[in-house]
Amino acid sequence: MIEIRKIWYYLTRYIDNFLLAGILILMAIGLIVLYSATGGNITRVSNQVINILIALVIMWLVANIPLQQIMRLALPMYMLGLILLISVALFGEINNGARRWLSIGVTRIQPSELMKIALPLMMAWYFDKHEITLRLRDYLGATILLLLPVLLILRQPDLGTALLIAASGFYVLFLAGLSWRIIVGLVTAAAASLPVLWSVMHDYQRQRIMTLLDPSQDPLGAGYHTIQSSIAIGSGGMVGKGWQNGTQTQLDFLPEQSTDFIFAVFSEEFGLIGNTVLLLLYLLVIGRCIAITANASTQFTRLISGSITLTFCTYIFVNMGMVSGILPIVGVPLPLMSYGGTSMVTMLLGFGILMSIHTHPKLVKT
Repeated sequence: MIEIRKIWYYLTRYIDNFLLAGILILMAIGLIVLYSATGGNITRVSNQVINILIALVIMWLVANIPLQQIMRLALPMYMLGLILLISVALFGEINNGARRWLSIGVTRIQPSELMKIALPLMMAWYFDKHEITLRLRDYLGATILLLLPVLLILRQPDLGTALLIAASGFYVLFLAGLSWRIIVGLVTAAAASLPVLWSVMHDYQRQRIMTLLDPSQDPLGAGYHTIQSSIAIGSGGMVGKGWQNGTQTQLDFLPEQSTDFIFAVFSEEFGLIGNTVLLLLYLLVIGRCIAITANASTQFTRLISGSITLTFCTYIFVNMGMVSGILPIVGVPLPLMSYGGTSMVTMLLGFGILMSIHTHPKLVKT
């Protein structure tokens, strides 16, 4: 018994139990909903279980890495991400008119997912190195670090992912003390550039925005996703139709129901009460992440943990917003619930960094 306790202690000493519990509950709910969304497809559910196990192992490994080592990984991860994005541009597979995936033999990877962690990690490392003499030129340097991967992802094209990764980098800029006057200026400039941005958008991207304003203009085409997901959410009512009893799901009216639109499946089957419970679970996880950020002891740990937390919030908001019809369809998975390996690994890698920040001693600069 004593040996078992020792083994358990060494396995969990760098794991935040509260955060892990919230993550596991959300992933368990995701598996339950996935089973219904796929019509009881055991193979697909088994594949997701494998994805989860791999992601949990990676989270555990990262949580056990001392913070000094995580800092040293910032530059190599960022450079690897850039190399992979360039490789996608040159050798990536084309699906539905977009070049986003890179085949590495036994599997395919989406390098843009790596940048969700690599970019804020790199920017946090950069600001930590310039903490003492932080000037405007340092913010400009960080902005260049942000723009390089974002422009490569826009070229794929993948506007949704590019905007979300840009947001993760902006959070680092904001937490590093970027002046409100500069932020207001950037927002004003972005608003002024909207006509130019509209002119360079692809036709399908413009169509998504027009569909958001009026989905009924193309109910069987561009507006189909928004209309069907809205019907699914509304038909769930207060208590839902019950597990595996959602008509929009079981009759295959709902598109991408195991990935981007899994929240619509959940809403139809468990209703408003289920959605409230789900949001509370997400808020508990977010609250724990905020507590870890608030107790971060250095510039680096505060910036990276804050960025990971805010990015997690953004993904939840954007997914639920697009499924509910208040945001354009941008192909963003619901964290910890949507089917997919790369996004699950990336998300838990970020949580592993948060656990390392919480459980390791204060980072000492060298």
